[in-house]
Amino acid sequence: MADDEYIVNTQQIYPKDFSWGLWPVVPLYPYGRRQTIRKEVLKDTIWNFDQIQGIFYVVVPIRMTVVKLETGGLLVYAPVAPTPECIRLVNELVAEHGNVKYIILPTISGIEHKVFVGPFARYFPTAQVFVAPHQWSFPLNLPLSWLGLPSKRTQVLPEDSSKTPFADEFDYAILGPIDLGPGRFAEVAFFHKRSHTLLVTDSVLSIPEDPPAIVLLDPYPLLFHAKDHASDIVADIQENRRKGWQRICLFALYFQPRALDIPQWSQVLQDALKAPQRSKKAYFGLYPFKWQSDWQRSFYALQGNGRLFVAPILQTLILNRAPKETIDWAEKVARWDFQWIIPCHFDSPIKAEPHQFRQAFSFLEKQPAVSGGLFSSSSYPLPEEDFKALKEIDAGLNKFGIVPAPKEKV
Repeated sequence: MADDEYIVNTQQIYPKDFSWGLWPVVPLYPYGRRQTIRKEVLKDTIWNFDQIQGIFYVVVPIRMTVVKLETGGLLVYAPVAPTPECIRLVNELVAEHGNVKYIILPTISGIEHKVFVGPFARYFPTAQVFVAPHQWSFPLNLPLSWLGLPSKRTQVLPEDSSKTPFADEFDYAILGPIDLGPGRFAEVAFFHKRSHTLLVTDSVLSIPEDPPAIVLLDPYPLLFHAKDHASDIVADIQENRRKGWQRICLFALYFQPRALDIPQWSQVLQDALKAPQRSKKAYFGLYPFKWQSDWQRSFYALQGNGRLFVAPILQTLILNRAPKETIDWAEKVARWDFQWIIPCHFDSPIKAEPHQFRQAFSFLEKQPAVSGGLFSSSSYPLPEEDFKALKEIDAGLNKFGIVPAPKEKV
């Protein structure tokens, strides 16, 4: 893979460059103002386009991947918000490598991915749009055209990947749909044969020890979560940026890990009155978190020197509803000879071998899979105590019959 090379907007910055007018549809931070970083992953072949999204300053990268086709033109996997800046960065590639030919929506449940596909496709009117099978919407199950996808050039990915116009360059495997009661989950992993690169949406990820470049464009969320008390004034230094990032990762992946306590709201309100910053941006001084002194232990168990793993939310609330189907899918993917993985969130690219991908799903097995008699770091389970909040959510959803119960491990 190429050395890190980031392209940001070097022209005079105007607010409209980052404008995303449809943000109320999925009202996630940073709302209507989204910056983009383009990174060349493999020279003249693969590019990542990173933006951020989050709630309560729990900001994580969301990523689109663009791949140059051998026959000329580009394939886009999982579009991000088509801001003027983003489209300009894509069009720079178009000018050099050819038109956007294919746009892929690889999920059916990730609304933070689905919402961008229709608007993005309008900027490239000759591109064919391919979507994962069994799309659905809530509260009403609407036709794809009603969800903004161009009706005349949108089609469902066939189960047989050889029946697509890009079959010579890509293979793919469809996980799901997994029934979750009110909705379904599915993901399509794409394998780019020439570069030995696997593209995934949410199924596996890796988190870096330090905040990624896209998060550093606005360090305020990092410094917000680096606080230990509402009254703290946090210096903008690398140590505090790293501290805030690591806590953000724990929030995003566990909701409430073992090391996080939530004080009584009466105490939170009292502390807010003592906060040095009580602006709207600072949530009026509210800081309803109290971290235990050993909180970093949870982060390093998760990060594991760049380990490849399945997000705790997927482990606890989604994939355990279909363990056999998930394992079968992981084994199919692991037959490809990839050397790199590009997920839609957190770190990218990840240097990983197929057996490491397969072992990341060992949490679904009674006897975890072993490759060559060795366990990789992906095989070792995450700390059970950090799953407490997620398991309580799961138990509540089961109690009221909102979602089906987990199935036994295979």
